[in-house]
Amino acid sequence: MTVKRLSVVVLLLAAATAGAAEPINIGSRRELFVDRYLIDTLNGTTLQLHRPTSAEVVLRRELPWEGPLAFGYVTVLKDGDRYRMYYRTYPGGETADGSVKEMTCYAESSDGSHWVKPELGIFEILGTKKNNAVLAGMPPYSHNFAPLRDTRPGVSPAERYKALAGISPGGLAAFVSPDGIHWKKLREEPVIKFGGWAFDSQNVAFWSESERCYLCYFRIVPEGIRAIARSTSPDFVHWSAPVAMKYGNAGSKPPENLYTNQTQPYFRAPHIYIATPARFMQGRSALNAAQAKEAGIGNDVKWLTHDCSDAVLMSSRGGDRYERTFMEAWLLPGIGLQNWVSRSNYPAYGIVPTGPAEMSLYVSRHNAQESAHVARYTLRTDGFVSVRAGYEGGEMSTRPLVFAGKSLEINFSTSAAGSIRVEIQDAAGKSIPGFALENCPEIIGDQIEHVVAWKQGNDLGKLAGQPIRLRLVMKEADLYAIRFR
Repeated sequence: MTVKRLSVVVLLLAAATAGAAEPINIGSRRELFVDRYLIDTLNGTTLQLHRPTSAEVVLRRELPWEGPLAFGYVTVLKDGDRYRMYYRTYPGGETADGSVKEMTCYAESSDGSHWVKPELGIFEILGTKKNNAVLAGMPPYSHNFAPLRDTRPGVSPAERYKALAGISPGGLAAFVSPDGIHWKKLREEPVIKFGGWAFDSQNVAFWSESERCYLCYFRIVPEGIRAIARSTSPDFVHWSAPVAMKYGNAGSKPPENLYTNQTQPYFRAPHIYIATPARFMQGRSALNAAQAKEAGIGNDVKWLTHDCSDAVLMSSRGGDRYERTFMEAWLLPGIGLQNWVSRSNYPAYGIVPTGPAEMSLYVSRHNAQESAHVARYTLRTDGFVSVRAGYEGGEMSTRPLVFAGKSLEINFSTSAAGSIRVEIQDAAGKSIPGFALENCPEIIGDQIEHVVAWKQGNDLGKLAGQPIRLRLVMKEADLYAIRFR
C-alpha cells in the first residue's frame, strides 16, 4: 500500500472512530446551554448570555451593629417555604480580617423579596440581646461564615445545616446546626488546613448529587492572582488535597482576579454547577477626586476609589474544570458612582427560585458607604444562556445522546413572528420517520416547560435508550433548556 493510500485509510479510520464516540447519556436530566456540552453544530444561531435584571433593595444598613462593612460575604438559602440570608457585619471602626468585632447576622423572608431581621436573643451586642446575630465573639469565623443546607441522604437532623469558616493560617473550621440559627463547631480542630492556601474569601461547600461527595471551593493566590481551588470529602471532616481549577477558554487570556467564586449546584439541574465570581479589577480606578467627593467618599475611606468590580458567569460539570463560555461581564456595576467603589457588586452565594418563571440572586452594593445594601436581581428560570436565532433564522444540532422518558420538554421564547421546530434524528443525522422537521408544527410563544409534539403526538417512549440527535430550526427565538421526562 502506498504512503498516500495509507494516509487516506488512517484519516478514514480516525473519522469513523470519532463518529463512533459513545453518545451522551442524559437520562431525564434537565440540560442548560451554559456550555457546549450537548452542542454539535450552530448554523445561523449563537449562544447568548443573559444578564440579570435589577429588582429592588432588600436589606439596608439600619441597625446599630451594621457598620461600614455591612453585608460582607452574603449567603442565601431556599429552605422549604423560607428563605434564609446570612451576612457579615460589625459595629464600626477599623478592623482586621477575623477581628473579634465581626459577627454573622441573619435575615429571613417568605418570598425572597421582603426580608425581616428577627430578634434572636442569642448574643449580647452593644448591650442588648435584641439582635439578629447567629455568630459573634468567635474570631475569626464570622469573617467568612458560609452556611449550607446539607442535602446528603441520611444526614443527621442535628447536622442538617453546616458551615465552613476561617482564614489563613488557621484553616477552615466546620460548624453544624439543627435549625440554621444555633451553631456549634463540629470539632475543635480545622477540617481543611493546607499550608500556603488562602482562605480569606468566602469558602463555599455543598453536597454533590452527581459526584456523591461534599465539595468545597476556596481561594488560592498563585503568582499574586486570586484564583479558585477545590477539595472533596465523603463526610465533611476529611478533605482531599486541593486541586487548582482550570478555566476553559479563559486559559489563553490574561489572568483576572476572581475575588469570590460562588460555585453552587443549579437547583433545577444539580449536576451543573453555576459559578458567579466577583471579578476584581485591582488598581483600576473609575472615580476621580471630584467624583469621590460627589459620592460622599471621604479621605478616611479613600481606598474605596482604588479598584472596581463586576461579576462573570462560569459553569462546571465536576472535576477541576470550569467552562467560561463568555469572557464578558455577566453583572455590571451600573449607574451610580457608589457602585464603582472597591469591592462592590459582589454576588451572594445562592441563586434561588422565587416564582414559576423567575429565579433571584442577591448582590452587595455600595460597599463601605452609608448607603450599603443588598439588592435583588432576577433572571428567567434556566435563563443564564440561550441558543438564539435572529430574524433570518438558523439551527442547532446536538451531539448523539441517549435519554430516558416519554416526552421532550423545552424552555423557550419566540417573538410573534418567530418559531421553533424540532426534528429527531438517528445518531448518523438521518431524520427518524414521524419525527422529521415537516412533522413538527411551529412552536410559538414563551413557556418554561413546553412539551414538544409532532403530528403523531408527543410520545417518544419507543426512542428511549437508543442514540438520537436533536435538530432545532429556529427563527427569532431563544432556547434555554431541554429535558426528556
